[in-house]
Amino acid sequence: MTENAITPVDQLWLSVRHEAETALAVDPLFGASLSSAILDHSDLGSAIAHQIGERFGKRADDREQFARIAREAFHAAPDLIEAASRDLQSIAVRDPAMNRLLPPLLNFKGYVALQAWRVSNWLWRHERTDLALMLQSLSSDSLQVSIHPSASIGTSVYLDHATGIIIGAFAVIGDEVTILQNVTIGRKQAMPGRTPRIGRGVLLSTGATILGDVSIGDFAKIGAGALIEQDVPAGCTAVGMPARLTNCPQPKISA
Repeated sequence: MTENAITPVDQLWLSVRHEAETALAVDPLFGASLSSAILDHSDLGSAIAHQIGERFGKRADDREQFARIAREAFHAAPDLIEAASRDLQSIAVRDPAMNRLLPPLLNFKGYVALQAWRVSNWLWRHERTDLALMLQSLSSDSLQVSIHPSASIGTSVYLDHATGIIIGAFAVIGDEVTILQNVTIGRKQAMPGRTPRIGRGVLLSTGATILGDVSIGDFAKIGAGALIEQDVPAGCTAVGMPARLTNCPQPKISA
């Protein structure tokens, strides 16, 4: 599987079910959890809604309520399921330890947190802001991932390890971005309303902090622990605190 070879949602769901059936045959003790998480569902959206409910709800009634909210969003906006499918496939592409779809769907909290954000963003855009903010709070408490519902995030995004991730209000994140643990993306106190813009294919390494009215160009890499308060051009690597640029592409010289 490659980043550009996107499997249609229906075909991806058949692959997930096949993986679940194979896992069940290998280890029947896994049966009850596989049935409730995968095999009892008719499509990917229903399975993701179940995962959101399981992660956010402490009681059965709460779990069903949060799953119902997610199903409502997915039914009203099928593009959310397309985005979820691309996000799931991106994990198999970028994680060297993972070439299957079932484990990240069941076990990667970053994946669930990102899909919960997609639901909260849908609620935010439909002026259900209190419920959207409640989902953000629950994600922060349960999954250690806090993404403001007003943020804008593309598809094929991977939250790797997904602990201590904070993405503030109105931040913009492009397609194919990878974000590791303990990354902060937000505004400066002295610059309200001005937020970072993260381009396509960017890697944000462990502990990186991106603050203020800055732009990270396409396919740039931000090193572990880097503090970014200035623009990073496309293709460059930024390291250090404060960050300095390295490995920038050489400009083409006209003949």
